[in-house]
Amino acid sequence: MTDLVTWAELGGSLAAIGGVAYARHAHPAAYWSTVGLPLSVARLLASYSSTMDACGLTVEPSRWRALAVRATTRREVRPVPPRRGVIRPTTTGLRMRLRLAPGQEPADVAASAERLRHAWGVHAVHVRDIKPGVVELRLVGFDVLRKVRMPRRLDDGPLRIPVALREDATAFVRDYRAVPHELVLGATLSGKSMYLRNLLTGLAAQPVALVGIDCKRGVELTPFVPRLSALATDPDQAAELLPALVKEMEDRYDLIKTRQGIAPGTPDELITSDIWGLPEDERPAPIVLFIDEVAELFLVATRKEEERRDEMVTQLIRLAQLGRAAGIYLEVCGQRFGAELGKGATMLRAQLTGRVCHRVNDEASAKMALGDIAPEAVLAACAIAPELPGLAVVGDTSGGWSRIRTPYFSLADAAATCRATAHLAPDVPALDPFRPYVPPMPVEASGPVATARPVTE
Repeated sequence: MTDLVTWAELGGSLAAIGGVAYARHAHPAAYWSTVGLPLSVARLLASYSSTMDACGLTVEPSRWRALAVRATTRREVRPVPPRRGVIRPTTTGLRMRLRLAPGQEPADVAASAERLRHAWGVHAVHVRDIKPGVVELRLVGFDVLRKVRMPRRLDDGPLRIPVALREDATAFVRDYRAVPHELVLGATLSGKSMYLRNLLTGLAAQPVALVGIDCKRGVELTPFVPRLSALATDPDQAAELLPALVKEMEDRYDLIKTRQGIAPGTPDELITSDIWGLPEDERPAPIVLFIDEVAELFLVATRKEEERRDEMVTQLIRLAQLGRAAGIYLEVCGQRFGAELGKGATMLRAQLTGRVCHRVNDEASAKMALGDIAPEAVLAACAIAPELPGLAVVGDTSGGWSRIRTPYFSLADAAATCRATAHLAPDVPALDPFRPYVPPMPVEASGPVATARPVTE
């Protein structure tokens, strides 16, 4: 009888261990909430001082503290770690603030992030500067980019689109007011189109004029035509559309100058240098220009095409240099974008502040996207595996970079969203000649707006 009980207990233990192992692999979020979080908190509390000492993050105590320790305990005075704040559990990890000791800087903690990860048994440790003398440790319990779930609370707003998930479990927000223009590179099946799809459908719910240039005969942007204010599907149409955008930009600058030329003594808040300072009833709608496969605008075969290419590149550079104040923003996508495309390519790339690099076919392509702003991010971009579509490295001219992954969003749901938000397209008379034809949809084929963010497996 005792042997039977022993075997039953052993079988139950093995089943429990197997269940935990399965949950850790198949349902990492559930495993973290039930098992991983308590274990990591216990490790952190038990080994905090020794771990900080091993990482070189402790300092000698003040003279008064040393005297107090000797007077009250008569034991050896040990170096003190940074003062730890309250541990705040999250669904993906935990957060904790540290008050740095005099002489320490956030880079000291960031340099020890890998050691802290192993010591506390978490997937990753990210350090964020909160204010002088205070940093936040964001501990991530599992690989959040393997199965993307966007946070429930998203920091959206006018021209702010939560488009992907960062590796620290926060949302990557595409903010056109802060980063006016962006370059998105990626090889075939790398997830570049999915990134563009999420971004475009996010903007569709706002009063923004969406303009597309898709030289692949429109196969990428045609499903979104109900929401587009203009669409060009070949270089010839693009050569007509770009001058219209430049003319619209010049007209908006004339409107701004007219507002600036008001009588002396006008309050400063009525004088502006961009459209966002204009009264709401006078402010023109912002325009976002999506260019898919930008290399098609540069490739030429004849002398006549070369002249057309030079004109289009000049207009794109003007839009990139001057469009921000007029409320015109660029989203340039392609598989490769470098000096070999021809005259003006490097100058245009230099005006694109934001950079997103998906999986590429060679290191040179990654350098084109990130080499001039964050050289250390090039290796991270080259290490993206083909079985992880949507994974990318994002950076900007500040030198910062991080990994992101775009959630899966089906083309049918994206098209339904654009049909349901077609009434939000603002009236821009300059773009009326380029408005695409919208075929009528059968009643039974129409559906509700897709608002849920599916999971990227």
